[in-house]
Amino acid sequence: MCLQAVRFFIVNKLIFFARNLPSQFFNPLTMTVKRYVESNVTFLTLDWYTEISKYRYIFFFIMFTLYILIIYTNSTIVYLIFIHKNLHEPMYIFIAALLLNSVLYSTTVYPKLLIGFLSEKQVTTYSACLFQFFMFYTLGGSEFLLLAAMAYDRYVAICKPLQYQIIMRKTTVSISLIIAWLVPGCHMAVLAIASTEAKLCDFKIKGIFCNNAVYTLQCQRSRLITIFGVVTLLDLAILPMLFIVFTYTKIFIVSYQSCKEIRKKAAETCLPHLLVLISACLFYVYDVSIARVELDFPKTARIIMTLQIVLYHPLFNPFVYGLKMKEISKHLKGLLSQAKFITCIKIGC
Repeated sequence: MCLQAVRFFIVNKLIFFARNLPSQFFNPLTMTVKRYVESNVTFLTLDWYTEISKYRYIFFFIMFTLYILIIYTNSTIVYLIFIHKNLHEPMYIFIAALLLNSVLYSTTVYPKLLIGFLSEKQVTTYSACLFQFFMFYTLGGSEFLLLAAMAYDRYVAICKPLQYQIIMRKTTVSISLIIAWLVPGCHMAVLAIASTEAKLCDFKIKGIFCNNAVYTLQCQRSRLITIFGVVTLLDLAILPMLFIVFTYTKIFIVSYQSCKEIRKKAAETCLPHLLVLISACLFYVYDVSIARVELDFPKTARIIMTLQIVLYHPLFNPFVYGLKMKEISKHLKGLLSQAKFITCIKIGC
């Protein structure tokens, strides 16, 4: 009787405990534990895996190849700018900074994505997710500010050529680079830290990595995050974009009124910047629309568009600047010829 009473007591306690667990503790479909209260660590799942699980090894090979290509092409242009003194000019320094930013930007996403292709479960911690969110938008904001710095450099070079050496000194370039990386970092640090205390009502991220979708997990978005998010968008995207549009408008007005040589110079140096800016704006408008406005996009379309964000700029920036910029293209051809000559000697051709 005593043993039966003990069993009855234990079973009743277990039933009471199970009934009082929060509904989010278990996923009703997979019965996977989402939050481990004992360790105070929150785990999240990414919902992209089910769409491509059959072809994950093919996707791994493709994305790994693209990641290596991104690292190699961007690093090659940065190396050329570093070793050739005639490329130690503000315009080329900003290009090197932009390409280095692309390498860091890719490294924020690709390693975790590649690991996900080889894993059975797409799980990450909330803290790791916020760190990826912080790095992704910090480097994304840096890209806009670097493009703004490049636009200002071209504006001074074409519209105020006699004052170029005075205005675009090493100090000016250094301050511009510091601002381009520091300001986005400070903005995103506030948003990431504010999100650490947010209560979550969902534990499944609609995407392939942690971007603005982290806000859709929160039960209620705080007023601080909403207001400061708008300020961040204004400071890191809208204002730089308006500044770039203003400077290029001035450049094209001056170029149109000048000789053919000036117009050609403006086209060679400004068109690559404009191509990068337009594509960046389109992709980030999509990113903000999906998360902030919470538009309902098909899952496959969302995955494709998100991949475009992390693929297009890092992969095509070195080709845009390497092939369109005459001086960089010349040194690149020299490097390839040298590599071909060394290879030919080694194989005895």
